[in-house]
Amino acid sequence: MNDLLRHQARIFIVDDEPANLKLLSKMLSSRKYQHLEAIQDPRDVLDRYRVTRPDLILLDINMPHLDGYQVMAQLKALDDPLLPPIVILTAQHGRETLLKALAAGARDFIGKPFDMAELLMRVNNLLDAHLAHCMLHDQKGILEDMVRIRTEELNQTRLQVVRRLGRAAEYRDNETGYHILRMSAYSALLASHLGWSDAASDLMLNASPMHDIGKIGIPDAVLLKPGRLDADEMAIIRTHPEIGASILAGDDSELLRLARTIALTHHEKWDGSGYPAGLSGLAIPQAGRIVAVADVFDALTSRRPYKRAWTVEEAVTYVIDNDGSHFDPEVVRCFRQHLPEILAIRDQHQEPLD
Repeated sequence: MNDLLRHQARIFIVDDEPANLKLLSKMLSSRKYQHLEAIQDPRDVLDRYRVTRPDLILLDINMPHLDGYQVMAQLKALDDPLLPPIVILTAQHGRETLLKALAAGARDFIGKPFDMAELLMRVNNLLDAHLAHCMLHDQKGILEDMVRIRTEELNQTRLQVVRRLGRAAEYRDNETGYHILRMSAYSALLASHLGWSDAASDLMLNASPMHDIGKIGIPDAVLLKPGRLDADEMAIIRTHPEIGASILAGDDSELLRLARTIALTHHEKWDGSGYPAGLSGLAIPQAGRIVAVADVFDALTSRRPYKRAWTVEEAVTYVIDNDGSHFDPEVVRCFRQHLPEILAIRDQHQEPLD
């Protein structure tokens, strides 16, 4: 260990005898130790420790008010992961005393009267070990911070990809980015009120924009047809949930797993008449049941080249009328209870007038 680094270490000297404090301070300062704190009253150790975190503590055993064992017990109770080594100062050399001190947390002993060479050797060795431990602890913290930052960067990149893919699907369907903003915010709001945690609701906000990603795989002649689709064309359109699930498959992140579930199941219906799997009731994942309401409500109230926008009243009536057939009754109930919040989101993300 570098001498300069070692000599910057903070050392507590705890002894009720002023002469011992003076002697130890003189011995250590003569070897260029600069940050020495002499403590005569052991009751002051805990408060001083909280203010000045020492790198080493020289501690007498037999003291009034609190003995060395009690001081060590106080320090141990702090659960400090970097508790400094404690060196016992004692004139007692019996085996029982030494074992009791070690059990209490002591790392070494210095006998009275003090031998300067022995004292300095023990102090140097313990400081070297403790300062090396501190450096390793700091490096671990730095590495953990680096991993956390990198993980956050990767999460943000994944989010950006998800959002852009969601926009890509909308452009293929003559939709606008405002639909994505609204329906994802509706979905997150409903999820939160249905008991999802904040973290899970945030995942819903960021995964639900991928609900129609499978439309990327639908031919333009079908997807962009201005008129009513025939049975064959409708069958092609109904493949987009499975296409979307295939696009999103193979990633183990929570975000993309949820996005895949939503893409695959948001066209299922409560009564089993939906697609692609004809799931019914609680067999449909709740995420799909939530997005079904959010997506349909926003689609109905949005103006498109091929249709007029329904009024809010008409769209709400449609949702209510399809409670228990198309939609999960619990989600519809939540939708009705929190309609003012949904309409506030709608007003916040209105599409600009032409």
